[in-house]
Amino acid sequence: MLIINMLSKDKLVEIREKAKQIRKDIIEMLGGCGSGHPGGSLSITDILACLYFYKMKINAKEPTWPDRDRLILSKGHAAPALYSALSLAGFFSREYLKTLRQIGSSLQGHPDRTSLAGIEMSTGSLGQGISIANGMAIAAKLDKKGHRIYCIIGDGESQEGQIWEAAMHAGHRKLDNLTVILDHNNLQIDGKVEDIKGMEPVADKWRAFRWNVIDKVDGHDIEQIIKALDKASEHKGSPTIIIADTVKGKGVSFMENNVDFHGKAPNKDETGQALDEIRSCSCEF
Repeated sequence: MLIINMLSKDKLVEIREKAKQIRKDIIEMLGGCGSGHPGGSLSITDILACLYFYKMKINAKEPTWPDRDRLILSKGHAAPALYSALSLAGFFSREYLKTLRQIGSSLQGHPDRTSLAGIEMSTGSLGQGISIANGMAIAAKLDKKGHRIYCIIGDGESQEGQIWEAAMHAGHRKLDNLTVILDHNNLQIDGKVEDIKGMEPVADKWRAFRWNVIDKVDGHDIEQIIKALDKASEHKGSPTIIIADTVKGKGVSFMENNVDFHGKAPNKDETGQALDEIRSCSCEF
């Protein structure tokens, strides 16, 4: 495949190992504090691994470097996955992950830009991320900067009207330095997206708002994610959305496609089982 020619097998395995570690961190953090959102955190681990360990220009030693790429986690309840990626990238110590949701910790239930290096914007109120990303993308163009803006949204979140206002604006302004990634796992807190407020045809909706659409991407296939990210950065004239088909709770058998684990942390026994399953997963290609 094309991506194998661009990246060595060792690099692909390294990225997959990062995703595996993020999954382990999520379970350990949530099991330790007894609170949080495992399902939607596990569904974006492979996407985050590709962003932080392949695609994004970042510098953990200089987190406010002006030319860095920015990531907005619009679905802020998936913060444990982001915290793990940031710690693996060197923004703070791995030991600090144990403080998730504890009083006084910067690792709050949703990202807080003011208290933790590497967080570009406080998020959690669903629907707002693309608006924030739009502002950053416009600022970069006005300043004639070459960095890119990335924003991860959820499909349940996409029922918010603000998503579509922001989509209209980005398409109108031709923000080709903006890439949105849709975590298309088909579940939200109350059940199946299609039962609560169906979003299909999702790809056609984004095309109607003048976006470049890269769809049918397996959000757990490292090669497919990387190829999509590269295509997005090469595209000119309009913003890009990558529709990544994912599995809520990916990597833990009893959490996969189980809406009960949208916002329920695993108990002690479930934590042990989940970690065993993740550890036994091969990262070979």
